[in-house]
Parts: sequence; structure tokens; C-alpha cells
Amino acid sequence: MFGYYLDLALRSLRRNKMLTALMVLAIALGIGASMTTLTVLHVLSGDPMPGRSATLFYPQLDPQDMDGYEPGKEPPQQVTWIDGMNLLHAKRGLRQALMTGGAVPVQPAQSGMDPFYSDARYTSSDFFAMFQVPFIYGRGWSEADDKDKARVVVITRTLNDKLFAGKDSTGQTLRMGDAAFRVIGVLDSWRPNPHFYDMNMGNYAASEDVFLPLTTGRELRFDHNGSMDCWGTGGGDEEHLETAPCVWLQFWVQLSSTSDAAAYKEFLLHYSQEQKAMGRFQRQPNVRLPALMEWLDINKVVPGDVRLQTWLAFGFLLVCLVNTVGLMLAKFLRRSGELGVRRALGASKREVFMQLLVESGVIGLAGGVGGLLLAFLGLWLVRKQPSDYAALAHLDMSMLLITFLLAVGSSLLAGLLPAWRACQITPALQLKSQ
Repeated sequence: MFGYYLDLALRSLRRNKMLTALMVLAIALGIGASMTTLTVLHVLSGDPMPGRSATLFYPQLDPQDMDGYEPGKEPPQQVTWIDGMNLLHAKRGLRQALMTGGAVPVQPAQSGMDPFYSDARYTSSDFFAMFQVPFIYGRGWSEADDKDKARVVVITRTLNDKLFAGKDSTGQTLRMGDAAFRVIGVLDSWRPNPHFYDMNMGNYAASEDVFLPLTTGRELRFDHNGSMDCWGTGGGDEEHLETAPCVWLQFWVQLSSTSDAAAYKEFLLHYSQEQKAMGRFQRQPNVRLPALMEWLDINKVVPGDVRLQTWLAFGFLLVCLVNTVGLMLAKFLRRSGELGVRRALGASKREVFMQLLVESGVIGLAGGVGGLLLAFLGLWLVRKQPSDYAALAHLDMSMLLITFLLAVGSSLLAGLLPAWRACQITPALQLKSQ
């Protein structure tokens, strides 16, 4: 029967092309606007570490002095060098990584290429395993390399293509500043979104191209990028950050269970109490241990205007559906004679109702195709905007499926009332009116 209903629907839609075009256009405009904004929201609010985010935590401590103290206030979002190193060497988690961002001067070996600066990540050895960073060549460095301040470096596929023509560059020498580094690994394409492990570089910033031990970066005094919050009289002297009363490093820990997370938070509390007893901390212990997704919520990584635009777009879709309901109602009621003949020949209300719903579904399917094209256009316009997330606005397979489901579902919903009304008129009255 579905094939028969489909044939009737196509004949009916071809009979009044202008009205059909108006209904398809209304659906397409609403779907196009909704899917453009919903896709952007989907990309920005996604899980950057699927399957692992629940095990990644961001410890927070409060080492500040009493100036501006407010009980229960959110502790700093970064840690000092002393606290970061203490937590790193305590090894209370499955893995832990201490890090910060920066920029390094790269001196290519090729004579025809000028020196340039590249974004860098100074971190510890667990970074790659903890965040499941993929390698195409080589490996990351070891804990011994951290201790020895080894001159080793991991680079991205992009930088490897630029400097070594995409070949396996492990073992090659890369000069940065006045130091020679040995390339030990090349990363495959990797860009977690949001840039969760260091929000100071931009919520949706691209991944860095150079990774090297944090201790090495500090020994060579490579440039540090990111925020720094200091207190007291110490200041943020770049030469003495290891002892400065400043928070400027990010620390992540991987914990395998909720019980481990509770135990780690207890460890942070005892650590803060110990540091207060030693005189380093002045405030009452104030520790937090948000998981990755909770950390993203705390930092409000999804721009408020994106959420607002999504609600407005769905409001526009609702307006389009109301107009579609009116057009369908006019179309179906104008066919009362045809429907009356079908009823008089033995078709039940249910069969006529299903016929009209199939027609609504066909309109929705056509509107979905038009909406998809408009969504592609909308996302292309988004990618032209000067936002750090603009380049991420692409329609994936899940959103493609949602586009058609939303279009067909919306049109079926819009067709319920017109189809029901058309089925309520008795066949005798329908035939008599003709």
C-alpha cells in the first residue's frame, strides 16, 4: 500500500506545483536555519575525549595570600611550579601531566626557508598516553627525559610535512633557538575540540606543532604564552617562575574510578593542609577536582550567542511549520471531492489519513534536501567568520541523518491536523459539495 500512497502523493504534488513549492520552501528554510545553528552547537559542545573524559580530572588548589580572600570562592584555574611539581612527582593518579603553552623559534635546515616561530606545548611524559595522542612515527619521551631535561622533541604531521617533506623524521635534528633537538616522534592529525587541556590558548585553538619536556623549555627559557596570576611582591619574572608566587601551569590527572577520584581529592585536601602548616599556603584549604566535561561547563566554552542563535533558529522552524500547516490544510480540504470518492469506494478513514501523511512525508523529504543545501551554505558562511571555532563548522554523518529525520518528522507533525480535518468530513457531504 505504501507504493500506492506514494504514487498518489507524487501525482497530487505535481497537480499544484506552486503550492507544493511553497510548502517545500517553508520546510527548507526552517530546516536550513535550524541545522546550521544546531551543527555549530553540536561541534562546540562535543566531548573532546570520547570514552576517556570521565577519567580525566583537573585539580585545583588555592595557594594565594589573604588579599581579597572570600571563603568558598573558586580556587585559581592554574597551579604554581612548586605545587605542579609536587603533584606530578606524588604520582597519585594513573597518569598525570604538567604543562603550559609557548612559542619556539624554529630554524629550518633548508637554506631556502626562513626561521619562524611555532606554537609549542611544554609538558611532561604522560601527556601523550593520557590524552591518547596518535603517532605516525616514533614515540613520546620518557620520565627520565623529563628529569634529564633532554633535548628531544615531538612534532606534528603539519610541521613534519613542512620541514621534512612528510618523511619519517625520527632521529633528525631540529634547531630551536640556540639548541639542537632530536626528533623522537611525529604526531598524526590531532585537534581535540574544545582545546580543553589549556583554555588560555583559546577555547577552540588549533593544537600546537611542537611538544617538548617542560623542564627543557624552562632551562632554555623558551617563551611562555598564556595567563599568569601573581600575588604578594614576587611578580611574574620570567627568569624565576619556578619560585614565583604565581599560578601559570595546567595540571591534569587520570583516575580510573570514582573511588580513586574521591581518594585523590582527599589527597589534595591533606596536601593543602600540609602546605598551610609549612607557611606556604595562607588560606583555608580549598580544593576542587572537576572531571573534563564539568571543567568545560565551568569555563563556559560554548559561546552564549551560539545557544541563543540555536533557540532562535528553532523558533523560526516553528513559524515555518505553522505556515506549512495552513498550506496543507488548504490543499487537503480543496481535495475533499477526491477524498470523498475514495471513501465512497470503500477506503477507510485510516487509509485516507495514511495517504495524506505519506504526502506530508514526501513534502518533508523534499524540504530536507533543500534544507540540507541551505545548511551547507550557512555553514560555509560560518567558516568565513573571524571566530576561533569557525573552521570547525562542518556537517558530519550524524547531523546529516538528523537533518532528514527533522525534516520528515516536522512535516509529518505539520500534516497531522490537516489530514485529520480532511478525514472528518463525511463522504456524502464531500460528494454533494461537488
